[in-house]
Amino acid sequence: MTDLNALLYTAEHEWIRIDGDIATIGVTDYAAEQLGDVVFVDLPAADASVASGQVMGEIESTKSVSELYAPVDGTVVEVNSAVDENPGLVNESPFEDAWLVRVRVTGDVDGLLDRAAYAALTGAEA
Repeated sequence: MTDLNALLYTAEHEWIRIDGDIATIGVTDYAAEQLGDVVFVDLPAADASVASGQVMGEIESTKSVSELYAPVDGTVVEVNSAVDENPGLVNESPFEDAWLVRVRVTGDVDGLLDRAAYAALTGAEA
């Protein structure tokens, strides 16, 4: 089980786990709940460059289409093919099985939120 207090978050509802220079990125349970049933995820390809705050893909649900924003600068080193094959994993396991991409971080990770700040943003309990 993922320790949600060990993750960092964005105001756009992505979570980030930093391990050395690799950031694993996914969408939060709050975002998954707000989206409804996720039916399609468009992710960047391996070796693609991503820039903090810039669109890196899309997530489509039965309710809407939302953009995915890169929380850090870097290069995509791995894409979760399981989410591509079964987008519903985002609803079922947002912090475990449904990570989206892994990025080799090339810049700072400033401006990210801790769990308490993210909970305050969403009105949820930390």
